[in-house]
Amino acid sequence: MKKIACYFIILLFPFACLAQQAKQDDLAMFYNLENLFDPVKDSTINDNDFLPGGRYGWTWSKLRTKINAIAKTIIAAGNGNHPALIGVCEVENRYVLKRLIEHTPLAKIGYDIVHRDSPDPRGIDVALLYRTDHFTVLHSAWFKVCYESGNCRTREILYAKGVLHELDTLHIFVNHWPSKLGGAAQSEPRRIRAAETLRGITDSIFCTNPQANILVMGDFNDTPDSRPVVDGLRAVSDTACLTCLHNLMLPLALRGEGSLKYQKNWELIDLFFISGNLLDKNAPVYCEPTEAKIFRANFLLISDEKFLGDKVRRTYDAGKYKGGASDHLPVLLPIKHAY
Repeated sequence: MKKIACYFIILLFPFACLAQQAKQDDLAMFYNLENLFDPVKDSTINDNDFLPGGRYGWTWSKLRTKINAIAKTIIAAGNGNHPALIGVCEVENRYVLKRLIEHTPLAKIGYDIVHRDSPDPRGIDVALLYRTDHFTVLHSAWFKVCYESGNCRTREILYAKGVLHELDTLHIFVNHWPSKLGGAAQSEPRRIRAAETLRGITDSIFCTNPQANILVMGDFNDTPDSRPVVDGLRAVSDTACLTCLHNLMLPLALRGEGSLKYQKNWELIDLFFISGNLLDKNAPVYCEPTEAKIFRANFLLISDEKFLGDKVRRTYDAGKYKGGASDHLPVLLPIKHAY
């Protein structure tokens, strides 16, 4: 009888382990990869700075160092729970992404890619990396951001619809809004156009399904309290609104936290927004808004000798090669399962 009981426990043990593993949160991550270029000339874009004879003297060796640093950051951010969804921006092409997921320790995890070349003049794109054992992509699309002048040569908004653990559908948007090049005030209308474009797409989803699970992430080149975010995107902090995009990063910004440092100030421009249904703890998948955070590992930081404190260890700083992963810190958002 004792032997039968032992065999029964042994048979059940693997299933108990699987159940425990399944209950682990999924992790969404966004990371600006600071000019992840290959050192090969592409005649369709302006990539001259990132060639062996270019401004940055970009080489295969430097690319390998950068990709390994990015992979290390992704693995460390998960702390044993490798991110299921990773939005990225400032990547030149699909090739550098394949190098990242196939020629680093990330190859053991099993990521796939949603990507296409953008109309940006420098050729920097957005993309989504996803764990194929956690997320199944059902559909993907890209939405152009066009200015009033009719110019559409900026990063597109990536959209991916899929199923997380066969529990529920997620609508994911990855963004890289226009920069403040030329001045914050002068460039603000371009970011407002990006915000209005995104809001139009999410509104159309809400019209079809007010309980849609929408996850928006990206480098918005503006803070959570900026006009493009508040007025253009109409992101809110009211948890009672079901068909709104909820501004998860505003509390962090108000505490002075940031994902990159400009001169002496930390700024938070890498952001998450979620739909109201993802705040419902009784839904199959949901998020705790207070758990959104910036990943500040010591190996990503160096001493800031000019402005004191610390700053991000960039790939290049003031034109000098530093060998870091990026000039941004990644941001993280756990996605929970209501079993």
